[in-house]
Amino acid sequence: MGDFLKALLFAAIAFLIFTFPATWLLMLFLGNVGLELSYWGTFPIGILVSVLLSGVLSRPW
Repeated sequence: MGDFLKALLFAAIAFLIFTFPATWLLMLFLGNVGLELSYWGTFPIGILVSVLLSGVLSRPW
């Protein structure tokens, strides 16, 4: 059970690191529009943008 929890913690940290660029750029954009949301406010949209970008940029071999 200890290995599972370590893997789950590692996956959660990696998920936050990998979605950070899209979320940060959305924070900048939405701040310029006037919505001024926090990191956690734009996090769900950042997840969707990260998934969409990875799907578009991946190449099927």
